[in-house]
This record gives sequence, structure tokens and C-alpha cells, in this order.
Amino acid sequence: MRAIWITSSAGPAGLEVRESPDPVPGPGQVRVRVRAAGLCFAEVMAAQGLYPDRPKPPCVMGYEVAGVIDAVGDGVADDLVDSRVIALTRYGGHSDVVCVPAGQALPIPDGKDFEEAAALPVNYLTAYHMLFRVACVRPGERVLVHMAAGGVGTAVLQLCRTIDGVVTFGTASAAKHEALRAQGCTHPIDYRTADYVAEVRRLTNGEGVDVVLDSLGGADWRKGLKLLRPVGRLVAYGFANLASGQRRRPVHVLSQIASMPRLTPVQLMNRNKSVCGVHIGRLWDQIPMLRQELGEVLALWEAGRITPRIDATYPFVKAADAHRRILSRQNTGKIVLTP
Repeated sequence: MRAIWITSSAGPAGLEVRESPDPVPGPGQVRVRVRAAGLCFAEVMAAQGLYPDRPKPPCVMGYEVAGVIDAVGDGVADDLVDSRVIALTRYGGHSDVVCVPAGQALPIPDGKDFEEAAALPVNYLTAYHMLFRVACVRPGERVLVHMAAGGVGTAVLQLCRTIDGVVTFGTASAAKHEALRAQGCTHPIDYRTADYVAEVRRLTNGEGVDVVLDSLGGADWRKGLKLLRPVGRLVAYGFANLASGQRRRPVHVLSQIASMPRLTPVQLMNRNKSVCGVHIGRLWDQIPMLRQELGEVLALWEAGRITPRIDATYPFVKAADAHRRILSRQNTGKIVLTP
């Protein structure tokens, strides 16, 4: 098989495509011939050594694939062979062959392609989990999402359209605002030229929002808390502010960590606000829940209520360019890798 290996913490420069023998599915597993794999910010941070769940290099990352089952292990029905599936992978997804437990593979709806399928699991599962299980967004509420033009941000905007009257605020550079509006963003905000806190307050007559979905971290978590209305919910699901440029910068990392808010339950109680954390990569012992939520996402996709936006597709040999595109904040939607 061919796979994209992270060989160091040098960022895109540390990626290599290597050959190795095909894996053999174990008991309860299926083997998937990968046609497309998703790339997310966590994997980009892993290449810089900034992602705590990264295995010790050299390693192969990748949490989501779409492809065809070509072999099954003991205890798995033979009729699954040749099935087109989406699969959740705890590492190893950035390869052209991967083995996963059968329960982590779901059928791709008829008429849907592999690239869109690969764009769904991490982004839409994260967005769905945050909105409907953690934040419990209600009709008419206001939602602020950072990095709104990225994969998760786009998924959030599309899913918010399925809830009556939700007003969305999305931060992104001005060049991406038209794309945000097309995904349903009510109020795009250019974080490069405007203070997004002041802009949200202006647009809400000083009231703020009900939900903040924050993948930035550091000082932005502090700002998000101040933007919440009573009974508001801040959902932290990333720390993109740790990454700056193509390589890790220790001083910058330490400054971001130092800027995080320090909270106590008493403070949250007195403010009537909630802080929640979401890390889908640490829910591998909750596969039944994730499978249910991903099934609901697939049903929305099949019904045409959500459609993954593919920013660009890169072959494995151009994986470094894919990482650089995300690091430079150029993408609008999902980056997909193909063997």
C-alpha cells in the first residue's frame, strides 16, 4: 500500500509517501480500498507536532476515508465485499488501503461520489455533535462560528439552515464572504479588518450570541465568553491559534497557552454560562453514538439538505501542498486527498 507518513515535526516538509505491504483485516474488521481521504486541521497540526493525540513519528494520520471494501476478517459477513463505504479511522486513513472495525464503516448512499463522502465524517460529525448534542441549538438562536469558511465551519452553516430562524455569524477573510453567504451565513465578518467582538455586538444591539463555536483557542475563548448572552454556551473544539506558519514556533505556542481564560464552576454559575469541549478523536469508545450521529448526517446528505463543499483535491504525492493551503487559510471548504 501507499501512505502519507509524518516523519518529523517539520510540518509539510516532513511528509513522505512510502510503500509497505497491504494490511490484512483482523477479526471483526473490513479492509477498505481508499478512493478519497479527508484532510483536517488536526492532521495539519500533527505534522507540526502540535496535536496531542499524534502517535510518535513516523506515523500515518487520517481519520476519514471513502472507498470500497475488498476483504473482511473473521466474524464479518462476506456480502460486505464490494460495498461502497465511508469509514472512521483512528489513524491510517491517509493510505490507499486501511483496515477498520466493521462498525466504523457505513454505506455511501446511491449516486454519491467518493470525494464528497470523504469530506463528511470529521467535519459534519463534529458540527452535528456540537450543534445538536452539546450546544442543543434551538430555533431562533444566534450562533457564532470561527473559521467559517473551513470544513467544519461550512458544515456548521449548512446544518444551521436545518433549524428554523437560526442567525449565524461567521468569521473569515473578505474574499470568502460570498461563499459564506452561499452556505447560509447571515452575517460574514472579516476578522482581518474588523474587531469581530465589536461587530457582533453592533449587529445584535449589544446583546451578543447564544452559542460560540470556537476552534481558535487562547484569547479568543476569553472573547467568546464575553459575547455570550445569559444561558449561552461556548464550545471549544480546536486550538488553531497554536499554528502560525509552516513550522512550530515555541514562543508563539506558549503565548497562546498563557492567554487562555482561567475559569471556575462558581464563575460560570454566577454568569449563567456554559463552557463545553468537543474532541471527536477522543470518543473512540463511543462508536455507537458516533455511528448514530454520522447516520443522521448521511440521511441529511442523501436528502439533499447538506452538500459538502470541496475546496480542492490533491493526490498523495502533493500532500505537502494540501497542508500548506490549509496553513495559509486559503481553503474554502474541505481539502481531500486521493491515492
